[in-house]
Amino acid sequence: MKCTVETVRTKRQMTDFVKLPRKIYKGSPYYVPDLDKDVRGWFDPKHNPGLKHSEVVPFVAYDEKGEPVGRIVGIINHKANQIWKGSCVRFGWIEFVDDTDVSAALLKTVEDWGRQKGMDSIQGPLGISDFDKEGMLVEDFDKVGSTITIYNPPYYPEHMARHGYGKEVDWVQVRIAIPEDVPARFARVKKLVTEMYGLQVKKLTPHEVFKEHYGRKIFRLLNEAYSQLFGYAPHDEEEADAFVSEYIKMLDLKMLPMIEDGEGNLIACSITMPNISKALQKTGGSLFPLGWYHLLKALKWHHGNEVELLLIAVHPEWQALGINALIFADLIPIFNEKGFQYAETGPMLEDNLKVLTQWKALNPTTYKRRRCFSKEIQ
Repeated sequence: MKCTVETVRTKRQMTDFVKLPRKIYKGSPYYVPDLDKDVRGWFDPKHNPGLKHSEVVPFVAYDEKGEPVGRIVGIINHKANQIWKGSCVRFGWIEFVDDTDVSAALLKTVEDWGRQKGMDSIQGPLGISDFDKEGMLVEDFDKVGSTITIYNPPYYPEHMARHGYGKEVDWVQVRIAIPEDVPARFARVKKLVTEMYGLQVKKLTPHEVFKEHYGRKIFRLLNEAYSQLFGYAPHDEEEADAFVSEYIKMLDLKMLPMIEDGEGNLIACSITMPNISKALQKTGGSLFPLGWYHLLKALKWHHGNEVELLLIAVHPEWQALGINALIFADLIPIFNEKGFQYAETGPMLEDNLKVLTQWKALNPTTYKRRRCFSKEIQ
């Protein structure tokens, strides 16, 4: 297929960028759409402070009839490149019809743009932040996606291989059946670390979140806990405030255990929420006319039987001391009270054995492998 790749400059082009997935995934029972407003907001510095240290250019591919057939974003995260001592251009938000000419044109456009900017390699799918969706699905295409992960058809990774892209890193997810009682191992470890270190589980109030800026404490912890993870760049207070302002209202604070030491220092945290994938599917990506109702219902009134374990973070000085036991011991009774039967984690690096082994006591199923692809461009 002959196609032309255009830089997104007009409202029409941005609308084509935002709405293209409706064409790619029409009729798919597995794809979970992003909200249109979130996609547009990602490119708005007022909503995405990460843009201040990144260069971002969106592109749309059109066929000979002028119909959109692909999209991609070129990203140069200068903060991440400085931290990781690299010259890497990232690609993200990639979608394309099953035509290698289209996927080749999209990738080449970002490669050329990155090369012009002095970059010598390309990686993706990635975003600006480690909390953007990342990693192309390479296994388990018959599983429903989630709010925080990428879903894509099986032909996507096949195209990447044809265009000379190889594996940089893989992420996997874990699914567990929530036990009726806290496993004895967790109960023992909880008792031990509580008595030894004077730790306590804290639940936030709205006042603490917004007036006392507790969210900044959480992001300082995340920066410490995740600093050695692939591609991670620390978030400043402005970014922390933006995340909290955008997403905290969606969360049940009872399901956000914070672990503090005897002096009130935050040493670990977990963020969880009901799985709202089905609600997002019902919205079709739009809050109006009834999309807002489906989301509110799933979050507040009538959620399903699955919960998403969005993240767990433990300060490096406290890792390998059983701190996770306090988190699980707190969450399991709450999950049972709310009627959750299953839990799914966010993506975890496949070689992060310290994190993956924490699930062994819960008889996990490991699935939904995702990949960051890379290629030299100099």
